[in-house]
Amino acid sequence: QVQLMESGGGLVQAGGSLRLSCAASGTIFSINAMGWYRQAPGKQRDLVAGISSAGSTNYADSVKGRFTISRDNAKNTVYLQMNSLKPEDTAVYYCNAGVRVTFSSGAYRPYWGQGTQVTVSS
Repeated sequence: QVQLMESGGGLVQAGGSLRLSCAASGTIFSINAMGWYRQAPGKQRDLVAGISSAGSTNYADSVKGRFTISRDNAKNTVYLQMNSLKPEDTAVYYCNAGVRVTFSSGAYRPYWGQGTQVTVSS
């Protein structure tokens, strides 16, 4: 019943910007951390940026100073502002959220969005 819907991907030239968004919907008691991951062909899925429920953030070294993650708890939405994009940023970007579905479930477990393609041309 939990669904994460991503949007904002596309094709841009190097140096350009994109803003990704991801909204969680469905049966949700609480959301803990949220984050963005990316996966390029032939590579593993790696964390790009994460944000706690209180707003503390962490970033992969490769995107520090260029990307900014934020969230709107009232809307169960997480954003990723990507500036100064490089061809190396080309990947499918996935939204992730730790969701406690009900009070009785007692624990958070990860849910994933469908992924959105980001392509940066040189």
